[in-house]
Amino acid sequence: MFAVSTYCLHREPLGIALEKLAPITGSVEVMDDGLHYIDNPEILESYSFSYSIHAPSRGVNIASLLEPIRKASVQVTDECFAIAAEVNAPVIVHPGYFAWLEEREMAERQMLKSIAELRALADERGVELTIENLGNWDYFFLKTPSELPLIEGTSFTLDIGHANLNSCLPEFLKYPFAHIHIHDNDGTTDSHSPVGTGTIDFDAVMEAVRREKVIPVIEVDTLEGVKESIRALGL
Repeated sequence: MFAVSTYCLHREPLGIALEKLAPITGSVEVMDDGLHYIDNPEILESYSFSYSIHAPSRGVNIASLLEPIRKASVQVTDECFAIAAEVNAPVIVHPGYFAWLEEREMAERQMLKSIAELRALADERGVELTIENLGNWDYFFLKTPSELPLIEGTSFTLDIGHANLNSCLPEFLKYPFAHIHIHDNDGTTDSHSPVGTGTIDFDAVMEAVRREKVIPVIEVDTLEGVKESIRALGL
């Protein structure tokens, strides 16, 4: 069994994306940004998919040093929780970022405050919160396994493409994860390429998927790339 992220159709309205994914999979992760931003669960309830939801991340920063922005980021994510609760979906959240290296320690405190608040809000709504590792920009949190203690007590989403960018995918694969994003790259650019077109060892990835008993989410840039990935993985 596998899931597909609506990221592959993010240039089209969510309704069209869901229609195009229906013949391919029964499980969908909604990229809750841009044309796929959801403000109520009605469109999701009109399909029989099982869902996960990737919370808004483009305009959100739960590690912001600007307290009104941090609070608003938590509020936006909680609104995503409310929708997720209606369709029994886990929610994937980015850990945030900082603008200057000198701000890292302060931003880390803000992130931890936000995660504690989000964990409480998710519990209230009966939603699973899971935090995703990020790519190779200097100002991201959770780029390597050494940072996993920052989210201790919160479920972890492993994005294998992001880990590959930071040259630490084999180390990440040793740790438990509740959710996984599948895509490929050449180790330099977050291209969300089809499986088998980059440098990732998918034998090791799928071994870890089987070990953790999770449903892999294909998060490739195009619908044709998704289909190529399904064939490459033998799913």
